[in-house]
Amino acid sequence: MFKNFTDRGKKSAVDDKIVPFAKADGSAAVAAKPVEAFTPVVTPEDAELIKSLELKSRLHDALLDRLNLAVLDKVVPEELRREVAALVTEELRDSNTPLRTDQFKKLVDELLDEVLGLGPLEPLIADPTINDILVNGHTNVYVERYGVLEKAPVRFRDERHLLRIIDKIVSRIGRRVDESNPWVDARLEDGSRVNAIIRPCAIDGPSVSIRKFSRNPLTLERLVQSGALNDQAAKFLKALVEARMNILISGGTGSGKTTMLNAISAFIDHKSRVVTIEDAAELQLMQDHVVRLETRPPNPNGQGAVHQRDLVRNALRMRPDRIIVGEVRGAEAFDMLQAMNTGHDGSMTTVHANSARDAISRVEQMVSMMGMEMPLSAIRAQIAAGLHIIVQLTRLSDGRRRVVSISEITGLEGDVITLQDIFVFRKKGKTEDGTIIGEFIPTGIRPRCADELIAAGIPVSPSDFMVPRG
Repeated sequence: MFKNFTDRGKKSAVDDKIVPFAKADGSAAVAAKPVEAFTPVVTPEDAELIKSLELKSRLHDALLDRLNLAVLDKVVPEELRREVAALVTEELRDSNTPLRTDQFKKLVDELLDEVLGLGPLEPLIADPTINDILVNGHTNVYVERYGVLEKAPVRFRDERHLLRIIDKIVSRIGRRVDESNPWVDARLEDGSRVNAIIRPCAIDGPSVSIRKFSRNPLTLERLVQSGALNDQAAKFLKALVEARMNILISGGTGSGKTTMLNAISAFIDHKSRVVTIEDAAELQLMQDHVVRLETRPPNPNGQGAVHQRDLVRNALRMRPDRIIVGEVRGAEAFDMLQAMNTGHDGSMTTVHANSARDAISRVEQMVSMMGMEMPLSAIRAQIAAGLHIIVQLTRLSDGRRRVVSISEITGLEGDVITLQDIFVFRKKGKTEDGTIIGEFIPTGIRPRCADELIAAGIPVSPSDFMVPRG
């Protein structure tokens, strides 16, 4: 194919040399400048990291050759650590690679994380100050700390390394991710939510998003201390749960909906039978009598999928006192409303929406996805009768998550669902460092459900809803 390539050149009229791609008249064509090979700039820190990853990869392969993975879970951790330390010592001696004591200890820890845990992600998962871990390809890992994103000082050896960690996460709960099923929702053992997406859908390489859950779930009291809401609102939410009001928690992605659902669910009495339904189990209820249900994706043949709607309908046959749906996303909203309207008082769920009014519109749309020709007026009547309270959360521009309103559904006026705000967050400004200034206050409106709270034996004081002076 490349034989006699230079024959295509002609004698130049300018000189006597062969000029490839010379013009037909024999004149010289303008020669393109030779393209210089691109040499990536490698900083000393990157070079050190790459060297460390290569060493760790070599040790990891040697370790897997020696270990009997079938009995790994039965090995005493101290014994395994001694074996790993001995292997590292041997390898370092053979390769004449000196390491300080702290570097040696770190290398052993990282190897143990590779074998027993999730490799480079393990120290990030163990860090209590990190809320989210975001992996964008094998070289870029970001974390969210106190509402602010920052790059983490870790990376994966290569794409295969990252794919192996993803497979370890999803295989633990019986799920899979491959070219035919390139994305998956999963969870870690502590309940942290995981989403992974790989090629061909992830163009620049596998991407992983981990929403961490605190090992000590946030209580309503701790949310008050962090400024997410005030004491009056917390007291009101506690009363609503104890009086078996149906609550919808609304907010955008990462606004703290599941955290709030966990916090207020702590006030469910221990005599109630609670059934939870989720795509990936992440709720951490403290009650004894809880039945946890989880959806299932289809098998490789596209069969066997179990959707949230299937589980909601099945839950109605399980004699629940309350039903909690982690998040309604589709036609299961209709079955959830049916449950709320047929004796399962005190049920709760969450929805993605930017305001209480938008949350109602979202529920209307999801009910219409059921496929039945149901009049909008009938849908709205179901919503007005089934839902009592909407708790709206948001993530402010300074990264803090907080409740921005607690609204009561008061009924229907014609075909319009009426709402009234009981508590609202009023913004007052912003500091030089970007911190939002504001206060969470009652609107002065006495909720219509106050009489039901009193009837349930829960003391309600008019002062709880009075607008503060000044």
